[in-house]
Amino acid sequence: MSVRYKAVGWNRQKKLYDRVLANGVVDNLQLFIGITAVLHPTATAETLLIRSTGTAAIILLHVILAIGPLCRIAARYLPLLYNRRHLGVMMFLLSLIHGALSTIQFHALGDANPIVSIFFAHTDYDSLIDFPFQTLGFLALIIFFLMAATSHDFWLATLTPPIWKGLHMLVYFAYGLVIMHVALGVLQDTRNPGFAIAVGIGLIVILGLHLIASRLPSASPLPEANGSAPAGYEYVGQGSEIPVDRAKTIVVGGERVAVYRVGNPGAGEADSIHAVESVCRHQNGPLGEGRIVDGCITCPWHGFQYDPTTGKSPPPFSEQIRTFPVHLDAKQRIYIQLSEAAS
Repeated sequence: MSVRYKAVGWNRQKKLYDRVLANGVVDNLQLFIGITAVLHPTATAETLLIRSTGTAAIILLHVILAIGPLCRIAARYLPLLYNRRHLGVMMFLLSLIHGALSTIQFHALGDANPIVSIFFAHTDYDSLIDFPFQTLGFLALIIFFLMAATSHDFWLATLTPPIWKGLHMLVYFAYGLVIMHVALGVLQDTRNPGFAIAVGIGLIVILGLHLIASRLPSASPLPEANGSAPAGYEYVGQGSEIPVDRAKTIVVGGERVAVYRVGNPGAGEADSIHAVESVCRHQNGPLGEGRIVDGCITCPWHGFQYDPTTGKSPPPFSEQIRTFPVHLDAKQRIYIQLSEAAS
């Protein structure tokens, strides 16, 4: 969260995240170049760099696309989600190096402009075997650039969350372009099908994870009332059903509502129940999948926080979510009133 848009403060968690990321990329490049140099001693330095950066970028792209469904499947993967944008920027930089070196090596020595040459040096767009696959990689690189350039929260606020999210959902279109870029490229180099097989396995894994995550319930249906509800209130469940400092997400009248049970540290005092809309103001994250941290509802995506009683972010932040009146009867049955939501 930020009051003003300024340089990111690199806290310990961010520094550790980026150190692991940088070390992983460097190790991957060194390992790939070393093995390839041994297996293909005649390969030039440019070829080794092109292949190593391309491979590292594709590996990172698969990791990025796997993080979302993994976090839905198991909460222990959430730390990977908090700084996923760092992975995206690193993936773009690797893709940019790969694309720039490829353009220089294959298109910079002719009479035509290298960018123009990518699209018109080979125009067999009606052929599967001879399809100019480099154009697909170039288009994917443009999408990765747009995502990396707009990764800061300034652009999220300026473009508005729906537009920003829509732009970043283009990563799936770019992923399809990358898959075709690799597959069609390998068709023109049948001597090494192993890379295409590896990318095919990665595609199956990504599709499988998204399919599994899509089948997980994101919200519970409204349960049947087992008591007399107050006028204007809807029964949403028992207080004992909700883990302490966690929430149960339900759908009431088409609205996703996160019902939180906040643990009371006072001796002998009962836990409190709060109902808020389950949509974070930052990036429409699922607040019902978050938890209570320092007394505040904390979004699982990027850590935005809200007071469960008022829906307001702690000062000096100004974000606010809607809250709903809650009635808790003597048997710990929870009822909420949607018509009286506070904005």
